[in-house]
Amino acid sequence: MSRRPFAAVLAANTISIAGSSLTLIGVPWFVLQTTGSAGRAGVVAFCATLPVIVAALVGGPVIDRIGRRRVSAASDLICGLAVGAIPLLHYAGLLEFWMLCALMALGGLVHTPGLTARGVLLPSLAEHAGTTVARAASLYDAVSRGARMIGAATAGLLIALFGAETVLLLDAASFTTSALLVGAFLRGVPAAEPQPASGKPSFAAYRAELAEGWLFLTRSRLLTGVTLMVMATNGLDQGWGSVLLPVHGREDLGSPATIGLMISLFGGSALLGALLYGAWGDRLPRRPVFAAAFLLCGAPRYVTAAFTDTPLPLAVVMTLSGLGAGVLNPILSTVVYELVPEELRSRVAGVTTAGCELAMPLGGLTAGLLVDASGVTRALLVFGGVYLLATLTPLLFPAWRDLDRTPERPVSRTEPARSGSAPAASPPRPSAR
Repeated sequence: MSRRPFAAVLAANTISIAGSSLTLIGVPWFVLQTTGSAGRAGVVAFCATLPVIVAALVGGPVIDRIGRRRVSAASDLICGLAVGAIPLLHYAGLLEFWMLCALMALGGLVHTPGLTARGVLLPSLAEHAGTTVARAASLYDAVSRGARMIGAATAGLLIALFGAETVLLLDAASFTTSALLVGAFLRGVPAAEPQPASGKPSFAAYRAELAEGWLFLTRSRLLTGVTLMVMATNGLDQGWGSVLLPVHGREDLGSPATIGLMISLFGGSALLGALLYGAWGDRLPRRPVFAAAFLLCGAPRYVTAAFTDTPLPLAVVMTLSGLGAGVLNPILSTVVYELVPEELRSRVAGVTTAGCELAMPLGGLTAGLLVDASGVTRALLVFGGVYLLATLTPLLFPAWRDLDRTPERPVSRTEPARSGSAPAASPPRPSAR
């Protein structure tokens, strides 16, 4: 047993996500600063997230064929080049708005396969490290939350001191570091290397492998319900992170440093929530905990931001909401990893990720257009109301009762799913920030 591969993935994910948090604040602020348009910020968010769906949808079998280590490293390197080109072109006086959109689209296209490649390695790395999947998933999510907290706080301060261009250059460096860690320390891990195909590579074989992911998703009422719910909330959160919070920060809270503080409070509290669930979550029923956590982390942020122009009330709510957010991914990861066969993880991950991220392009675009048309307060209330309806679904629909059922063994790739059990899949990941 060796903990080095697991530790390397945790470190790479921490560095990569911390860097992405710089861009999460830096790009919207850069667009608002250079154009003054919330609508244009929404267009950039649309361009950044639309390719994510395509990559997630078709990337699962490709990840297995190329190898999870190689996909993760290549993804980070390309993302670093795309992000780093934005400030360099701006400094040279060559950056056009369409170039910004194209570079963000390129980053969105390759970023998700890298995250998927690292995520589907988690059960194998947990086994190598001699720990349970539940604890590994909680730790994985905890360090991701902590990275977002550190990155957001750093971004807010650096933008205030040096400008948005500086944080984008730092993000490019963070992607490069993540790629080097994964490339060096996952070498020789069987699950990280190319997986042998059952037959000769062909488009028909690829299509069949991709169809397996769709089959697993559609055969499970629970997995379908989770995917639809997370699809809605991810779209709303994209609008929050890329438009609503930056505009609210610029108009009412006063500075990018305040936005960074809000995201850091949310991330730090989510880190605590993930650690607490890792320590005691196995003793609790999953469905009521999941439902309560999602209700807490969603609509209250939007409603509070709509009715306050000072940081303190929103800071308190962001802290409480973060506790709920920290519980979500460990629950979903644990449930799904209990069910998923090793050979299907990448392709089912692609399908569920694509479904969960389907509304994200529209979330940022809709938020930008709604702010331009009706103002940020009305946009916050509309988004908060829809979020509340989405997070009530675990309490209203019977399919969610399966969240507390644990099968004795994973469903095989050829065996029909048993009644009352969800098929193997990868964990959909809420993007609440």
